Amino acid sequence: MTQPIDYINAHKDRFLNELFELLKLPSVSADSAFKNDVIATADLIAKQLEKAGCESVTIYPTAGNPIVYGEKIINPELPTVLVYGHYDVQPADPIDLWDSAPFQPIIKKTDLHPDGAIFARGACDDKGQMYMHVKALEFMTQTDQLPCNVKYMIEGEEEVGSKNLGIFVSENKALLANDIILISDTGMIANDVPSITTGLRGLSYMEVAVTGPNRDLHSGLYGGAVANPINILTKMIASLQDEDNKITIPGFYDDVQELSEAEREAMAQAPFSLEAYCQALDIEGVYGEKGYTTNERNSIIPTF
Repeated sequence: MTQPIDYINAHKDRFLNELFELLKLPSVSADSAFKNDVIATADLIAKQLEKAGCESVTIYPTAGNPIVYGEKIINPELPTVLVYGHYDVQPADPIDLWDSAPFQPIIKKTDLHPDGAIFARGACDDKGQMYMHVKALEFMTQTDQLPCNVKYMIEGEEEVGSKNLGIFVSENKALLANDIILISDTGMIANDVPSITTGLRGLSYMEVAVTGPNRDLHSGLYGGAVANPINILTKMIASLQDEDNKITIPGFYDDVQELSEAEREAMAQAPFSLEAYCQALDIEGVYGEKGYTTNERNSIIPTF
């Protein structure tokens, strides 16, 4: 039986060339000037899915950027994995902070990557990870080792809020039906520590407007009697957490699942140095809700 590492070594140069071709496309979703590049990227991914072994590949147009879908169904009775990824990238600005051209990928060694790493916009968010899953399918189909059905849903608007993804999912529930969803758009504990992220915090945001008097006021004449809106706003913000940094909004924790002792013990086994953490950020200590470790505050406990 062919091992993955043997297949990777045998095809490494081709893999790198194909990934570089993908990274050279400036698929910036936040700037309409790159619209043609976004479409070209979707086309390239569709071709790569076909080469990897997908028997059905379709580029679905949306009101925004297209979604690429591909599947390899070997037996409807077997479990199905849906792989999610995105091919759009953040703008490369400010360009002057780059050591190399953002859309001209290079491999170079650094203190953090002594063996070398690929540097380019999208190399790790999310073209690199998404491409890894495509090549995994290629390996399994070429060596007849695919153990389940695989579907791919690769979108082009993740960096701008995935506005059209929800619509696509709701309209294609049967097409996307699966037993588990696999996403590689998260982090790793360390370069030498294989990591599986099992959950992610969501995000809720709002805009608050604080109004004051009907015109600008001279602080020397009115400062003692009329509140400055910015002072009131800072008090409002400060009141949202108590002295233990617990969030004071009524009902905020109603649907928050508390960590079990088993989960806390498992997290505590992950390699982590509080000293190195503080040193890397140049801080004297950590913040957050009391009663939880830094790892729990970083990834599990609700924040504000």
